[in-house]
Amino acid sequence: MNNYVLLTILGCSLVTWIPRIIPFLISKRVDFPKWFLRFLSFIPICILTALLFQSILEAQTSGFPKLKLLEAISCIPTLLVAIRTKDLMKTVVVGIVTIAVLRIFLG
Repeated sequence: MNNYVLLTILGCSLVTWIPRIIPFLISKRVDFPKWFLRFLSFIPICILTALLFQSILEAQTSGFPKLKLLEAISCIPTLLVAIRTKDLMKTVVVGIVTIAVLRIFLG
């Protein structure tokens, strides 16, 4: 691997890392007001909901979005595991395994 490729990979890593780590480090040193912390507590659920709907709905050129059936079905066991365990890793693993099995046998 030549130096240009290596420097490009390192540069991309740094550019990706900085906007994720710096706000985290700054937020650990700042005492935010209660109203702001309450607002921030809703952001993860909003982001996850947006990602969920983006993955189970397919945009159509006309009319309503089309439901991706396999993806929607895989949400059921994933949601049950999420509610029961409240463990992100288990939830992600169940989601990945479920969609893989559905795609193998039904896709």
